[in-house]
Amino acid sequence: MNTEPESELPGPAPIRRLQESLINRIAAGEIIHRPASALKELLENSLDAGATTIRVTVKDGGLKLLQIQDNGSGIRQSDLPILAERFTTSKLSTFSDLTKLTTYGFRGEALASISHVAHLSVVTKTRTSTCAYKALYSDGKLVPAQRGQSEEPKPCAGNDGTTITIENLFFNTPTRLSALRNTSEEYARILDVLTKYAIHNPKVSFMCKKAGSSSPDLSTPSASTTRHAIKMLYGPSIEKDLLQIAVNEDMKGEVSWSSEVYFTNVNYQAKKTIFLLFINSRLVESTRIKRAIENVYTGILPKGASPFVYLSLKIDPRSVDVNVHPTKKEVHFLNEEEITTQICDTLQAKIAEKSHSRVFEYQTLLTGGIESSSQRNDKKRKEAPTETQTINDEEREEVSASLSGPKKVYSHHKVRTSLQDRTLDSMFPVVNPSQIGKGPAESNPQSQSLPRSREVKESECFLTSVTTLRNRILKGKHKLLTEILEKHTFVGIVDVDRCLSLIQYSTKLYLVNHGALAEELFYQLGLRHFGDFSRLKLEPPPSLRELVKIAVDAEEISEETSLSKPDIVDRIVKILHSRRSMLSEYFSLTISEDGLVQSLPLILRDYTPNLDKLPLFLMRLGPQVNWTSETECFESFLRELAYFYVPGPISSDPSIPTAVSETDEDIAGSKAERWQIQHILFPAMRRYLAAPKSLLDVDVVQVASLPDLYKVFERC
Repeated sequence: MNTEPESELPGPAPIRRLQESLINRIAAGEIIHRPASALKELLENSLDAGATTIRVTVKDGGLKLLQIQDNGSGIRQSDLPILAERFTTSKLSTFSDLTKLTTYGFRGEALASISHVAHLSVVTKTRTSTCAYKALYSDGKLVPAQRGQSEEPKPCAGNDGTTITIENLFFNTPTRLSALRNTSEEYARILDVLTKYAIHNPKVSFMCKKAGSSSPDLSTPSASTTRHAIKMLYGPSIEKDLLQIAVNEDMKGEVSWSSEVYFTNVNYQAKKTIFLLFINSRLVESTRIKRAIENVYTGILPKGASPFVYLSLKIDPRSVDVNVHPTKKEVHFLNEEEITTQICDTLQAKIAEKSHSRVFEYQTLLTGGIESSSQRNDKKRKEAPTETQTINDEEREEVSASLSGPKKVYSHHKVRTSLQDRTLDSMFPVVNPSQIGKGPAESNPQSQSLPRSREVKESECFLTSVTTLRNRILKGKHKLLTEILEKHTFVGIVDVDRCLSLIQYSTKLYLVNHGALAEELFYQLGLRHFGDFSRLKLEPPPSLRELVKIAVDAEEISEETSLSKPDIVDRIVKILHSRRSMLSEYFSLTISEDGLVQSLPLILRDYTPNLDKLPLFLMRLGPQVNWTSETECFESFLRELAYFYVPGPISSDPSIPTAVSETDEDIAGSKAERWQIQHILFPAMRRYLAAPKSLLDVDVVQVASLPDLYKVFERC
């Protein structure tokens, strides 16, 4: 047997002590995964400091710059030298403090970890100090701003609170940096973290924007409520379907745990589950709790639909172990299964209680999405009967007809296709003197003389920005939805204030938000007219300043701004007056030298917008239009113009009370508006609207299908 000498066999590798810098960098990678996790740590520090205002500025998804500014208690100057060292904290001093922890942070690793993978700077001021102090950190230690200078914190100007700036995140870990190149995704994650904390902390004002941007992407007021925060951040449509419960358990006269849950009823349908879980005010994840809540909605919501749930759970700190995960995203607590079961049972009972009051919304749960005829035929072929199934006479005739000539059309496949057939609105005669000829026709809805529509030709424009916007519309066109609108039959208006109408396409009935459809229509028509608008003259011309003042006076001014209402009016008037030549040339919005609004752009002939909205329209042009970029300027202006043209009152929020009694003038105006919607708007949509896919989310819903209704009646 040939054996190598024992001296030549490889020996065990020696064990070496890792360098301190390598240890810290490895530990930092476990805590700071991406910009959003760094933001979460800094947000919790700000909330622990009692901040009521938190502002976040982001550049390149937080990789180039991530800055968070708060108005909390600040950091003492004497604490700055050890601020970024590991395991330095003001939250606890002994291990037993973990059993009564009421703060977010406790380990003292966040700032230390950030300083090892980024350039970290801190500007802070306490309420008792005379000035702020600025300090720079690298690898957990103070460093000088420039060579030759001292690394000691330098006095500077600043407000009460702390501003932490992180630059060039992961600059020394190229593998991690290369995996986070999608800055849009990272920014979306940052907004998601801020959104969740803003809902859980409605008394705190949050703001987030990109560096260099004039308008924030997320902004919430202070002294708000959880319900209002959910409405602001997830849209007003969720509020009407939002339910609330409070669940708690008493043991020997003491509340061992309590919870507050905001959740949607069966009428709300999201594409994926939105689940926000806070345990003792800490944002955490729990697959078991999420799965249990999703099981409550299983069988209630249609396939593919998901709910929104916000759960805030307060548990005795002695029953919670927060020191489980490096990022603190997981916690363990006693009696988890019992607590989860009790919350789910109460939630299910509340949903069942409210489900009995469903009237119209229930119809949306009986139907599927938009189904093409080819899909329907494929489905029929897949559902061919087996040997144990029987074929009734009607199905047998269908099969034989498909093989030997044109098949018979049954009653449940017959469609009303004539636009002259009677509609819901035809039962209520409308007289609009400006659009319907006088005489006997007024008393006969079927003989009303409709205005002849003129072709809206696309203006000739060689601006790259306008061409880009027009191509964007064509690229985003949804073929089937556009076909539905092109070939629809108008059924009637369901609710003018909520902008709901019914249309029919083939054997299906759709509930549409004609306000959203009209807004997209007017935006696209505005692009078609660009540079060649007709003018809607105002006689006598009103004062621009007076109109803007009316709108500003009706608004509530944020506490964050230092501007008074007259200052805001001056700024908006100055912006519009300085650009009046451009507004007149491109959009036919004419403002005279002495500040009179002489004409407005006319988008659709025979359609008159609600001029009560004019002050709001002019006021919004100031802050809502991006005047610095040509493409964004044209797009945002046309979006505001389209919003001005949308039919309906100034506020369409159903939560705002309206007057019960109406004058004859109000009734006449409402009838005229209904007439314009049916005879001007919907024909224009049929002709010009290239419907985007986004309208399918909430603005177009199939509520009935004739074949499905026949099946229901057959069972009865």
